[in-house]
Amino acid sequence: MAATAETATPPAHADDSLPAEVDVAIVGSGFSGLGMAIRLKREGFGDFVVLERDEEVGGTWWANTYPGCACDVPSHLYSFSFELNPKWTRTYSRQAEIRDYLRRCTDKYGIRPHLWLGTNVTSAAWDDDSRRWVVETERGTLRARMLVAGAGPLAEPKTPDLPGLETFEGKTMHSARWDHDYDLSGKRVASIGTGASAIQYVPAIQPEVEQLYAFQRTPPWIFPHTDRPTTRFERRLYKAFPFLQRLVRGLIYAARESNVPAFVKNPKRGMKLPEFLARRHMRKQISDPELLERVMPSYTIGCKRILPSNKWYPALQQPNVELITDGIEEVRPHSIVTKDGRELEVDAIILGTGFHVSDMPVAKYIRGRDGSTLDELWQGSPRAYLGTAITGYPNLFMLCGPNTGLGHNSMVYMIESQLEHVMCAMRAMRDGGAETVEVRPDVAARFNEELDERHKGTVWTTGCSSWYLDDTGRNATLWPDWTWRFRQRTARFDPAAYELRAKQADRAPVAA
Repeated sequence: MAATAETATPPAHADDSLPAEVDVAIVGSGFSGLGMAIRLKREGFGDFVVLERDEEVGGTWWANTYPGCACDVPSHLYSFSFELNPKWTRTYSRQAEIRDYLRRCTDKYGIRPHLWLGTNVTSAAWDDDSRRWVVETERGTLRARMLVAGAGPLAEPKTPDLPGLETFEGKTMHSARWDHDYDLSGKRVASIGTGASAIQYVPAIQPEVEQLYAFQRTPPWIFPHTDRPTTRFERRLYKAFPFLQRLVRGLIYAARESNVPAFVKNPKRGMKLPEFLARRHMRKQISDPELLERVMPSYTIGCKRILPSNKWYPALQQPNVELITDGIEEVRPHSIVTKDGRELEVDAIILGTGFHVSDMPVAKYIRGRDGSTLDELWQGSPRAYLGTAITGYPNLFMLCGPNTGLGHNSMVYMIESQLEHVMCAMRAMRDGGAETVEVRPDVAARFNEELDERHKGTVWTTGCSSWYLDDTGRNATLWPDWTWRFRQRTARFDPAAYELRAKQADRAPVAA
């Protein structure tokens, strides 16, 4: 996504060639990639590069610039634990503030010299003879002993399969690739989808468009939003007394973690109160009985992601907004035809249709020892040990990998847990003289069997269709337990769970 003139910075190493070989290659510069780079730098692993396809760091917080874009996790929790930000201007941060926070982290921790911007990775293949990853980019090839995939699950926009969409002659854009040069003023706009992005941009653009058709397939459960501006006094207090911000962060974490029993242990009973609060919020904001019926979800709350908003329901009731619940029959050059035969003339179509999550595109480009891609290995159902390591793919670590997602807490907490595990593995390799590390197949299999067992009876298995589920219907996205348990399991490196190989091929595995 192109930056604005105010935010653009010159690409790192714009005129340089990639190094021929590095110790660690990191793909992506969002929270995952930058967090990995910072940990490496702080612990003396200095031979690494960060490969970023965009023109600046930030990952999803650089690419997503749609109107109203903000995080639905509280600001104090959505940051690195080692770099708290006392200057958040809102209790739930907007996109620009998170983007700028990540840029400051990049500069403060000296990551920019390791950063290769505008460098799109096209493939990565393990060469078993040299025990190196061969990483192909649009700027050249490099070899790396270790590969860290930090592209993240919200990297590739998902375009719906709508008949005739390619024939539309007006403006089409995905919310994650917003075209700010296109003026929506006075336009007739169709918004497809009612997920996390749409409930933010629809209220933001409603005042400027002539007509807005909001196409809804499944209504979301929506909670009252507690977002507010932070006061100058709060910001000064946190700056002067950092321990107070850590205390607030801990309290927020504990409050959100307290939702685990309702989601995981007994959703039938535990989700009654959240559903009551969501219904009350809906009824307080909507007076039209017919509209109320159309936005009322029929699935258990929490089965899909619960969304916070005080603006979505009021926006739907504006004179220039119409909620469309009929499916789309086809798209024509200047209109959309619904299943019931209505033809709606539109100038622009905005796709708020989410991302490739369980079918992550990076899986198509990473090839393991036998030449198979992750996509071929997984066959539509991603699996990894601790969401991080995969048998047959030595020296590869995934961040935000399968089953590390959350429906209740901060992904940054999960990322930092994974970072610790990766660093433990790298220290074990260094201290033991190992050249490769690979999770044992029996260990990975047992871990994923345990995950599948834990998912039984959770709210995510109550019957709704969500982006948490993969092509087989398995929940390949979420961690079905307390997050502190994930941290417990990733906090150490168990040599018995991995196979460590010494630098010379004829030597036995390194002893634990």
